Amino acid sequence: MPVESGRLQTGIPGLDDILGGGLPADHLYLVEGDPGAGKSTLAMQFLLEARRRGEPVLYITLSESIRELHAIASSHGWSLDGITLFEIMPAPESLLPGDEYTVFHPGDVELGMTFKRIFDQVDAVTPTRVVLDSLSEIRLLARDLSHYRRQILGLKQFFASRHCTALLLDDRPTGKRSDLTVMSTVHGVVSLERTHRDFGAIRRRLQVLKLRGVKFSDGYHDYEIKSGGLHVYPRLAATNHKRVSNQSGSLSGVEGIDLLLGGGLERGTSTLLIGPAGSGKSSIAIQYAAAAAQRGESALIFSFEEGLTTMYKRSRGLGLDLPQYVEQQTLNIRQLDPAELSAGDFIQHIRNAVEEKQLRVLVLDSINGFLNAMPGEQFLMSQLHELLSYLNDQGVLSILVMAQYGILGSSMASPVDVSYLADNVVLLRFFEAEGRVRKAISVVKKRSGAHEDTVRELRVGPQRIVVGEPLADFQGVLSGTPVYRGRAELLMRG
Repeated sequence: MPVESGRLQTGIPGLDDILGGGLPADHLYLVEGDPGAGKSTLAMQFLLEARRRGEPVLYITLSESIRELHAIASSHGWSLDGITLFEIMPAPESLLPGDEYTVFHPGDVELGMTFKRIFDQVDAVTPTRVVLDSLSEIRLLARDLSHYRRQILGLKQFFASRHCTALLLDDRPTGKRSDLTVMSTVHGVVSLERTHRDFGAIRRRLQVLKLRGVKFSDGYHDYEIKSGGLHVYPRLAATNHKRVSNQSGSLSGVEGIDLLLGGGLERGTSTLLIGPAGSGKSSIAIQYAAAAAQRGESALIFSFEEGLTTMYKRSRGLGLDLPQYVEQQTLNIRQLDPAELSAGDFIQHIRNAVEEKQLRVLVLDSINGFLNAMPGEQFLMSQLHELLSYLNDQGVLSILVMAQYGILGSSMASPVDVSYLADNVVLLRFFEAEGRVRKAISVVKKRSGAHEDTVRELRVGPQRIVVGEPLADFQGVLSGTPVYRGRAELLMRG
């Protein structure tokens, strides 16, 4: 996103996107968060961006030593050369037995003296950006709320008079509300959170609580701390992306499936393949991805459950050469671990594929795995709704695979109802005839255009997918408990 006049880039592209282009210059901002949420890392990226532009910057630390700051920077492969580091810390030898504990050197105990040192250092460096880490130490020295508020107002006026943009870092105790004293004073607030779940990696998310006079993307956005700093994944919203022009449909390469769907699936639509385990959902999804890759289009498969070796073996049984398409870079297959997955990271991968590789077919196999990666069903619905809206507007054909619990009859159930989100719904079922378990396929929903309303037999392999004649002599196939009413010779042989 281009930076508006008077906006400062933070050095974190995803955060700049959320902020609508960056932070307005010459203001005071609060970055609050849980311990370990990445406040210091964010602050360093903010200063490194200014250093890259050749601007003088200052990091004032009241809580961490300069040595600790260098260690943080080193863990991300950064050098802090060119950044002035100013430490206000107690010397270890100053703490004698019986002395009252203070985080400051005895000569700096008085709050006024501490602020004088800060102001003198700013005037000496004349930075364009300053980080003050952290407010918790100032709060301890201020002792009462009114005094503390006056000090924050003093900081605000001082930095504004020096045309300096400042970040104030502050810890947010778990389970307590944000510090409204500071929030009402500063120009903007960014809040970082660490959330725990019963199994898997800790999730991190941020939100912009306040940014005066600026339109920003509100709500929670996922982020991760990796080597290289914070990676922020802006939440998709339908209003934040432009719709591409309509494009032609997409064929599966299987004549019977395309006929069932009235000539194929429209680009910019989503299709749900739903049925019990083993009914052929993943095979059909792979067929669509392979057909797109064969046409030279970009296709992407996200697999939560199936390993790459198993997928390749399955594709060979259908007469498909997935490794060839992967080598040609028209097909990308990514295996995901739900226990380690961040929803924001997952969506960012898709966004990159769309915007950088002109993605045309996306396969999500399966929704069940995606559900396990989310903190709750309602969150899943919101994520899916925004994701599908984005993909539809970008002209991508999205194929979602959902496995139903149970195999036959009333025992079958879906983990969550996403059928209303999908433009097309293809239902797969098992049925028994002549002592054999067979598969059936039917299109029960298609928003754009006509489709067949028949229930047909489906055969998966060897070497191809075949769709048979309508099962006119069976009743109740879709319910999972069919009753034979006529001739068995209409069934596929072999």
